[in-house]
Amino acid sequence: MELGLKGRAAVITGASKGIGKAIARGLAAEGVNLVVIARGKELLDKTAEEIRQTNGVRVLSVSADITNSASINPAAAAAKSEFDAIHIVVNNAGGPIRRMDRQITWQDTEWVEDLNLKAIGMLRVIQAFLPHIPHDGSGRIINISGVAATAVWAPALTHGLNNAAMNQGTGYLAQDLAASQITVNAVVPGLVGTEAREGWAENMAKQQNKTKAEFLTEFCRRMGILAGRWANMDEVSDTVVFLASDRAKYINGSKLVIDGGFSVNARPA
Repeated sequence: MELGLKGRAAVITGASKGIGKAIARGLAAEGVNLVVIARGKELLDKTAEEIRQTNGVRVLSVSADITNSASINPAAAAAKSEFDAIHIVVNNAGGPIRRMDRQITWQDTEWVEDLNLKAIGMLRVIQAFLPHIPHDGSGRIINISGVAATAVWAPALTHGLNNAAMNQGTGYLAQDLAASQITVNAVVPGLVGTEAREGWAENMAKQQNKTKAEFLTEFCRRMGILAGRWANMDEVSDTVVFLASDRAKYINGSKLVIDGGFSVNARPA
């Protein structure tokens, strides 16, 4: 299927590893040039070089902090200088649960820090790159939220707040940018087998004297995931690539759930 992406440029935040890196690889495989952004420079540069070598696209690696406009605005200027136009913006950056205690007991600075990274960070990134997105129908903004927007993943309170805010913001921004022919959509993953989660599963399996496959099958069944497994990162990436393409130009303001049937909320009889 021709996606019409070759030669375009995309920005991906949180791109040094995990879902962000998978998205970067997926877009590069379609001939998209990249601006990869994360805070850790060493791992980010390594990711950028891997993608250059594998796909032969141009990759600009920019170490920046999306919690600070003074950091992300120069990143947008560097991207503009390198690629002139930025067609695709993928807001993927986020953080893990910082602690497993009850979040209602946290200091308000900790709540604010979590929201500042993902939900407000998304707004900063869009604001910084918006002047560089064409108004010719090729502009795409894709926000990576998660099923914690609607499900209760104890104790991930701030994850729920962040993901719900991203989903709601997606609709508002779709309306705001429609006249500029820029679409705004959210991808809403369920459980995804990132590097960190794969390591967690291995440790849990050892503790329970099970194979990793046995542990994951039982865990996913207990969580109500109808597919019986968690997603691999490329399945999220493939969805983002489609939404970024010309094939998805009539999709706007959507919240596309990729959760293996988790949100069906099935319960045993």
